[in-house]
Amino acid sequence: MLKEKKLDGKKILMVIASKNFRDEEYFVPYEVFQKEGAKIITASSIEGDIIGIEGGEARSTLTLSDVKVRDFDAVVFIGGEGAIEYFDNNDAHKIIQEMSNLHKVVAAICVAPVILAKAGILVGKKATVWSSLMDKKNIKELEDSGCSVLKERVVKDKKIITADGPAVSKKFAEKIIEAVTEKGVEEND
Repeated sequence: MLKEKKLDGKKILMVIASKNFRDEEYFVPYEVFQKEGAKIITASSIEGDIIGIEGGEARSTLTLSDVKVRDFDAVVFIGGEGAIEYFDNNDAHKIIQEMSNLHKVVAAICVAPVILAKAGILVGKKATVWSSLMDKKNIKELEDSGCSVLKERVVKDKKIITADGPAVSKKFAEKIIEAVTEKGVEEND
């Protein structure tokens, strides 16, 4: 008898920048989700082939403006320097707000938690974000949005998952699976 996979029947939307997304933050979770049986759709501000910072190739088959939130169990925003294109993007914010309102999983890694903050869903939540000794602006963005920023590498606050960079891509993916498959956590508050 075949072992049931944790994400059988689940759909995950992975959002990458139109250029310069962080390869490991996309490809590692993608593989983890795929092994667990998820149907994965990659979206961006454009459709077509997109090259990551390290040269990896991904294909966006959906633009953010065409996303139907009810079709997905989770949305995952991938980081990398290109992710700043979504900091003030209305389509990205709308997806995040709708997913949160429907009590679905919303996740972001590296600099991408800033997108969640700017979408207004981190008020009163715990999260993490990429920063460096010389660059603390991302932490300030989260704090200014009403979020408690933790120094942990991966933070799960009910249905919101954040991570601080590529080194924790696998753990990030595992926390997303945990949140998607959890019973009884129906709200983000």
